[in-house]
Amino acid sequence: MGTVKKEFAVPPVVFPSGGNPNLQQRRGVATAPFQPPRPTGSSIPFMSFDIGSAAAASTSSGSIYGGPIGGGSVPGGANFEDEEPLLDELGIHPDQIWKKTKSILNPFRIKPDVHKDSDLSGPILLYMFFGLFQLLAGKIQFGVILGWIVVSSIFLYVVFNMLAGRNGNLNLHTCTSVVGYCMLPVVLLSAVSLFLPQAGLVRFAVAGVFVLWATRICTSLMVSLADGGDEHRGLIAYACFLIFTLFSLLVIF
Repeated sequence: MGTVKKEFAVPPVVFPSGGNPNLQQRRGVATAPFQPPRPTGSSIPFMSFDIGSAAAASTSSGSIYGGPIGGGSVPGGANFEDEEPLLDELGIHPDQIWKKTKSILNPFRIKPDVHKDSDLSGPILLYMFFGLFQLLAGKIQFGVILGWIVVSSIFLYVVFNMLAGRNGNLNLHTCTSVVGYCMLPVVLLSAVSLFLPQAGLVRFAVAGVFVLWATRICTSLMVSLADGGDEHRGLIAYACFLIFTLFSLLVIF
């Protein structure tokens, strides 16, 4: 028997002139990225995805937030020029500190009106100078000075109110401020002691003058700023003398 051959009609394969499009896409031919439709009536420039239009709109209007960029105003209507200085916000007034310091320099002309507004910025500055002069003398006493100031202020506050009784109206903040500013003679003593001999009567005599200076000023300010202490001036002066003598011992020894 002979084999029968069957023939099938196969259509011819025709490639386009540009080649296979799938092959071109596999070879990394760049295609256009997707771009969302742009709204025609949008009033907000950054919603249109057009950087050029956003820059033009911000330039023409000054700022998209309603204020000039880089100016002195902030959103909300506030202005940096109307802000208080940083020292005033922190409660530090250099002119007031200078007036109180000058009033301590003259022990025979005391100005209690200057010390009615108590503050702690001036006393802290004097404590730092006191510790610095002691450091120049070879004594690291910053912690000792701070601790003794706290104890001395509380001690004088308790003594004054116990002596004044019901008439006493001295608060702890005012007492700490007065004691701090009256430390100026002791601070000057620590500076002068750097040039004095380490031993001898001269050192004790100079220390005694500065202690009496600080005691007189502190007593007068305490009696003037608070009520009920005028009749107990001697006892208050004795308490102040003990406080400043204690600090002078840090300088002498």
